[in-house]
Amino acid sequence: MNGHLVAVPAAPVNLADLRAAARRRLDPAHDDFFAGGAGDERTVRDNEAAFDSYRVLPRVLRGIGARDLRTTLFGATMSMPVLVSPTAFHRLAHPDGEVGCARATAAAGTIMVVSMAATTPVEAIAAAAASTTLWFQLYPQPDLAFTESVIRRAEAAGCAALVVTVDSPVFGRRERDLRHGFLDLPDGLRCENMRDPETGEIRPITMDASLDWQRIEWLRGITRLPVVLKGILHPADAVLAVDHGVDAILVSNHGGRQLDGVPASLDTLPAVVDAVAGRLPVLLDGGVRRGTDVLTALALGATAVGVGRPALWGLAADGETGVRQVLELLRSDLDRAMALAGVARPADVTPDLIRPAVRR
Repeated sequence: MNGHLVAVPAAPVNLADLRAAARRRLDPAHDDFFAGGAGDERTVRDNEAAFDSYRVLPRVLRGIGARDLRTTLFGATMSMPVLVSPTAFHRLAHPDGEVGCARATAAAGTIMVVSMAATTPVEAIAAAAASTTLWFQLYPQPDLAFTESVIRRAEAAGCAALVVTVDSPVFGRRERDLRHGFLDLPDGLRCENMRDPETGEIRPITMDASLDWQRIEWLRGITRLPVVLKGILHPADAVLAVDHGVDAILVSNHGGRQLDGVPASLDTLPAVVDAVAGRLPVLLDGGVRRGTDVLTALALGATAVGVGRPALWGLAADGETGVRQVLELLRSDLDRAMALAGVARPADVTPDLIRPAVRR
């Protein structure tokens, strides 16, 4: 012993710390469920690696002063251009579940997208965190009457937008789950938003390979909520979304959990942004782990980004407190990145602030 004490951080320093804490606390089968992707998980890896393909080229002597991270979507002001993307089965990670995540999101002053596969009813999530803006994620079901009943529940609970997942005509083949035999939730946990309003029974989520643009038109016709299409990667589909009156696009490959081998979300973002030509907001999720990742996505044309797995890491690590840590780490990291890059507001982030990484 040399008499020197090694300081132990009292709080996580970055999202990787929370990832490590979550791994220690989760059942291995549940950890693999959250972490895993389809096939060989090439797309899972690429989502994070894509951000390493860019470098920030800062401006100096800009006199920016204090930064203002706020941005607005559908009339709601977010404290920063980061929202919580929809992820299933929060109570599998921690008893605080979706309620804890919603409270943390409310404390952060941003948006949480409630999953159709939540283990807490949307009404309870909304009641627990009434000060936050909730959006609702929907897998359109073949039973149109049941689909409409789910939308009415989301509307009645106060959800401010409908996020329609369009990249899932069938389930992706997730081999980690197959190895664990993880095919259903443990006793006591259910997909509460799939409860049949007539029988009270929980319906299974059905992926519908017949889903098409006519169904999107039908959805637009039965709700006044803004409709966000989640899962757009091809610029031609982005144009069709504009043509069909969609209100926003969420560029996403489902965290690499559907079709393995598709590009990283970030790699498809510029072409989608060019295709919509400013006619609607373009959001992105997949692989965001740092404030510089957020800055890079904004520079490539995103209005805001979503984080999915990191919220689950925070939840598994320390419940509601852990999710707060995730969002505050991202906020402080983005604020610092903006200061060092010479920009005061998200709207000031322009394409000239990033460059492709040079490899030697």
